[in-house]
Amino acid sequence: MPSIDMPLEQLRQYKPSLYREEDFEPFWAQTIKEALKQPLHAELVPYSLPTKNVECYAVRFEGFGGGRIAGWYMRPSKQGKFPGVCMYHGYSGRGTRPMDMIALASQGICVLSMDCRGQNGQSQDTAVVPEGQHSGWMTKGIRDPKAYYYRYVYADAVRALELLAGREEVDAGRLAITGGSQGGAISLAVSALSDRPMLSLPDIPFLCDFRRAVAITGNGPYPEIAGFIKAYPHAYEQAFRTLSYFDNLNLAPKIQCRTVISVGLWDDVCPPSTIFGTYHHMTCPKSIEIYPYHKHEVAYEHSETKFRLIAEVLTP
Repeated sequence: MPSIDMPLEQLRQYKPSLYREEDFEPFWAQTIKEALKQPLHAELVPYSLPTKNVECYAVRFEGFGGGRIAGWYMRPSKQGKFPGVCMYHGYSGRGTRPMDMIALASQGICVLSMDCRGQNGQSQDTAVVPEGQHSGWMTKGIRDPKAYYYRYVYADAVRALELLAGREEVDAGRLAITGGSQGGAISLAVSALSDRPMLSLPDIPFLCDFRRAVAITGNGPYPEIAGFIKAYPHAYEQAFRTLSYFDNLNLAPKIQCRTVISVGLWDDVCPPSTIFGTYHHMTCPKSIEIYPYHKHEVAYEHSETKFRLIAEVLTP
């Protein structure tokens, strides 16, 4: 079976060692404590779409440490308690928009999306770091875990799920999260950092097994890290120490909810070995859907699989 990475037989066995710092658990416990304590100050503004039996809203809420995070929310018009799905988007993109949320919302599910701060949506990134960075967001604040960009993104994503769970019409006991690439990475991280999800559906997840990803990948965002270290060779250990806190390889053992991951064996942006290595550290109920000829993309067939899983788990 073809792969731009390891053969499938090796992928099934690949399980790199965790490389957590001693304060890994306290670091995340404190970060999430702060994220949950901070008021959301959420605002939902009705958005006009000629939909039947579904209402749509533009969303704003307070980002972790400041700034306003943008997104979209769709809910059934009728009264009741409904399951919810939170969606996260890919690198440099923007949150899922209403026409791509309506399929779930029309099935009686409340759906929330989030623009990652500073990327191509409408969310503000007000975090200040003491020094500059390589192009993109992968190295913003990379000299210090507390200042690193993805500390804020992961915390924002947990807060987005809290916003969804806190809605009067949402059954907080029936929540799922999903996303592709960066959105898949965020789904994994939120699964590890929040006890809210009962189902996690990360597709072709990014931010896994950083050391291997940076070493073997020439496409996508990972080369930003190599570019930074090329400019600052002495910062190699410091950079990977920071990244260790945000590597889903290290977060994977914390995931408890049912998780179904997709992977493409021709993916040269998020190499399959990095995804398999992370998957093998998960001890939750799990499965991995393998697409042998897919690159950095989600198969239509897998979209159907996810739709069926959401129906099965959230609306039995």
